[in-house]
Amino acid sequence: MDTIHDLSLLLFIKSPEKGSVKSRLAASVGEETALEVYKNFVLDLVAALQKGTLTLRIYFSPEGSKETIENWLPRSVCIAQEGKDLGERMENAFLRSFSSGFQRALLIGSDIPDLPVAIIDEAAFSLEESDAVIGPSSDGGYYLIGFRNATFLPDVFHGIRWGTASVFRSTMEVFERSCYRVHVLPLWHDVDTVDDLRSLFTRNRSTGFRDSRTMAYLMENRQRIFSGSL
Repeated sequence: MDTIHDLSLLLFIKSPEKGSVKSRLAASVGEETALEVYKNFVLDLVAALQKGTLTLRIYFSPEGSKETIENWLPRSVCIAQEGKDLGERMENAFLRSFSSGFQRALLIGSDIPDLPVAIIDEAAFSLEESDAVIGPSSDGGYYLIGFRNATFLPDVFHGIRWGTASVFRSTMEVFERSCYRVHVLPLWHDVDTVDDLRSLFTRNRSTGFRDSRTMAYLMENRQRIFSGSL
């Protein structure tokens, strides 16, 4: 990843606590397995992102879990998410980044452990020409969104029905009303269910992600996880 000193990468995560992460996955594989899967997702993402030269900031929830997060990810800069809902929390993360002096910022979630660094590179460099960048996910949401300081548009975080299949479409409508030049990244796959997890495992048997913590965990536990037993 080339050096881009004025760009901050914001990773949104949850504190790794049983029963509070990957609820749809937990319904099929149990809370303990869902927790281990999630922890591996985050560790893989952080490891990949820290190899680059973008400034990584990890935004966590809930607000009172700072000690847990810092003990888990000791080499990272961790900041509590602030806001009533996801939209407000994302908006505030961008505002904090821009007020800290960064001219560009990208925000990604933690449900995309196999996202190639090349896509983050594409997003970063697209902001040299575009007003915004967005990465649609296969469930109707988005896995990445980014802005330049001068073109930040808080409206994309207002009035959105978060967690629904209309998130990407509704966000693009806001961009279109504002006549924004938006770079749309390749479609990628959030991992929320056991079927999503099986797809992740299958498609990465011959990719660079095959050596990840996530793939090692799935390989070791594949019979139990994919047989549907809790």
